Amino acid sequence: MRGSIPTVALDVLKIDTPQMIEVDRLMIEQYRIELIQMMENAGRCLAIVARERFLGQDPQGKKVAVLAGTGGNGGGALVGARRLHAWGAQVEVYLTKAPDQMTPVPAHQLQIVQRMGIPVQPGSGLPAGGCYDLVLDGVLGYSVKGDPYGLAAEMIRWCNAAAGPVLSLDTPSGLDLTSGAVRTPTVKADATLTLAMPKKGLFSRGAQDVVGDLFLGDISVPPELYEAPSLGLKSVNLFRYSDVVQIDTAPSS
Repeated sequence: MRGSIPTVALDVLKIDTPQMIEVDRLMIEQYRIELIQMMENAGRCLAIVARERFLGQDPQGKKVAVLAGTGGNGGGALVGARRLHAWGAQVEVYLTKAPDQMTPVPAHQLQIVQRMGIPVQPGSGLPAGGCYDLVLDGVLGYSVKGDPYGLAAEMIRWCNAAAGPVLSLDTPSGLDLTSGAVRTPTVKADATLTLAMPKKGLFSRGAQDVVGDLFLGDISVPPELYEAPSLGLKSVNLFRYSDVVQIDTAPSS
């Protein structure tokens, strides 16, 4: 355990990508928990892992680069950016596309970041040989199909060459959570904060080389949701002690 984050055993429930899509649908349609609420929770948990695992439990003055795509992972990374900024970190945000190409909820998060005065630049402006206390990877999410390309691919390559640890949100960008395939390129993370439930693709043979330490964040999924007929899973209550837990992936003796 690092800092105040407790550890849970590996034998927690794992879900696949279609099930995660169904979880998102049920959250919104049945429970009226909207995407912006889930994104807030994801970004808060991301900032907690950043602080406890990488920033010595004190972000003050630490230099953090945040790489954000146009979708949900990018929006969560932007929430994490503003949380760390509020805690005293020196945060820089780099985008895969222009602000007007972001989907609506991440665009809203970006507007907050901009109003707070956090520097925002296109990913093409990432400094060569940049040195950071932490890089947050929110470039691509679990719906990745095929190899990353364009500026997103360039940002992933920069991330892998950067001087400093990398924390990925939900999945290392480029890892296919449906098949577990490691695309070219894929972020090689020092740690990954996945959300709600671990995804099966995070445990593939290839994924073990890119996921790093695995954490799980609470985005406020009601435990009863997992028992919905469309999922047929058992109710779980992993977060009764902490909003974030670390998953013990070490083989049992």
